[in-house]
Amino acid sequence: MSLRPQPLGAVPAETARVARSAFPRDNTYLALRDELGTLFSDDDFAALYPVRGRPAEAPWRLALVTVFQFIENLSDRQAADAVRARIDWKYALGLDLTDPGFDSSVLCEFRSRLLAGSAEQCLLDAVLECCRQRGWLKARGRQRTDSTHVLARVRVTNRLVCAQETLRHALNVLAVAAPDWLLANSQPAWLQRYGRRCDESRIPDGQEPRSAFARVIGEDGRSLLAAIDAPDAPAWLGDLPAVLTLRLAWLQQFYQDGGELRWRTQTEGTPPSSQFVSSPYDLEARYARKETTTWVGYKVHLTETCDDDAPHLITHVETTPGPVADGDVTPAIHEGLEAKGLLPGKHLADTGYVDAELLVRSEQRYGLELVGPTRADYHWQAGAGQGFAAGDFSADWQQKRMTCPEGRLSSAWSPAVDSSNNEVIKVKFSAKDCGVCPSKAKCTRAARRTVSIRPRERYEALAAARARETTEQFKEDYAKRAGVEGTISQGVRACGMRRSRYAGQAKTHLQHLATAAALNVLRIGDWLAEKPREQTRTSAFARLMAPLATAA
Repeated sequence: MSLRPQPLGAVPAETARVARSAFPRDNTYLALRDELGTLFSDDDFAALYPVRGRPAEAPWRLALVTVFQFIENLSDRQAADAVRARIDWKYALGLDLTDPGFDSSVLCEFRSRLLAGSAEQCLLDAVLECCRQRGWLKARGRQRTDSTHVLARVRVTNRLVCAQETLRHALNVLAVAAPDWLLANSQPAWLQRYGRRCDESRIPDGQEPRSAFARVIGEDGRSLLAAIDAPDAPAWLGDLPAVLTLRLAWLQQFYQDGGELRWRTQTEGTPPSSQFVSSPYDLEARYARKETTTWVGYKVHLTETCDDDAPHLITHVETTPGPVADGDVTPAIHEGLEAKGLLPGKHLADTGYVDAELLVRSEQRYGLELVGPTRADYHWQAGAGQGFAAGDFSADWQQKRMTCPEGRLSSAWSPAVDSSNNEVIKVKFSAKDCGVCPSKAKCTRAARRTVSIRPRERYEALAAARARETTEQFKEDYAKRAGVEGTISQGVRACGMRRSRYAGQAKTHLQHLATAAALNVLRIGDWLAEKPREQTRTSAFARLMAPLATAA
């Protein structure tokens, strides 16, 4: 298909007349076209299309339909039907009432072009640029960030079922790619074990029977891989993605012990969740856990403005594997906002996005204030509330020594790396001084006290952040962060953001960008209609008891 940009005309007169008659009051799609125009233009997507070939459907319309699709959480088929049948959609798209629309596969093809051309950000950036031009979006205001888990588009199974299903997947792919070869290299028993979808209900009960079944699965996979690696096998069989997945899964699930294949346990070298293949159908989906929630999939991080005099707009989206910590994403968020010219003055986030290094980096590199609760001191001295915590010691950075609350000077000052791979300084006091100290019981249970502190810039930034947490200004600023949870709720409930529609991180990220653009369009519509922002929902019982709680 080729792109032949056409000038964007006005809405057809008959479409406008019928739409105005059908929707005499507020309608999001009519208001969008009237106030913001088409949002996109064909030139935004010109690089994605060749100059020759059959004319393609106007990409600006496909981009707009994609946004509409996520506003209403529609499938491709439902979205294509809406283009044909919905008067308000025809108005926003500038189509005649008799326009037949397009086949639903065009939307899938358009998304593939966006990914292939690394143009998926266009969906969100075009909406943000429109808002910037109207003064609704400015840099150096307040923005807030939070994340939520996203379920991959796969069935979650235990490890044994996953291994069995991985082998079944490879057999199905080979049955299509090399049917004659597979027929000659299969075993009759494989039909019973891999002929239909694997399920835990068909796995034997009991530890020994399950271990024996795992060995059978492992030997089946090893036999198949040996046949693929045989000299007389077609060389290209080993390059099939399903075969490569099988090879990786067998390396992760089994190990050789004296020529015998054995099932791995946690004590026998199973890889961490960040590397472990949890499904043969989405190799990037990972098992993750946050507090009591466990899932296989991804995590989405949303950053939005939260100033009172403008609509709250999502400015940045990050999609990561599930196990990635929130703090690892903070630099990427700042880099993305800097590239768009939308760095905030204050960035509100919860504890997961804040640590000493990020506090320093945010201030020095981006000139922004990272506001959020710092991690608490979990050492027993701080927990007891009576002992000497690390904050009770004073540091002399010039002399490289510390003074304890009893006035004793440290005897050693050594750079080191802690268990989380953070740079620290180990400050040790003399066992002789500690042994005779009257406050030793409140300070340490060892022969002498050792204090771990961050390098100077991080130490001082962390101390300043902890001091700031006690102020009323911090409480006022941080109270604004809670609103982003409402944005996540809206994305989950209205747009289906918590379940990935597609396999793979790149496609899931495209889904999240389209969802963010859709939420922004909804909020622009509410802003234009002067609708008040929703308040935090409370239960009937909470509302009933609120006066009593206030009085108490």
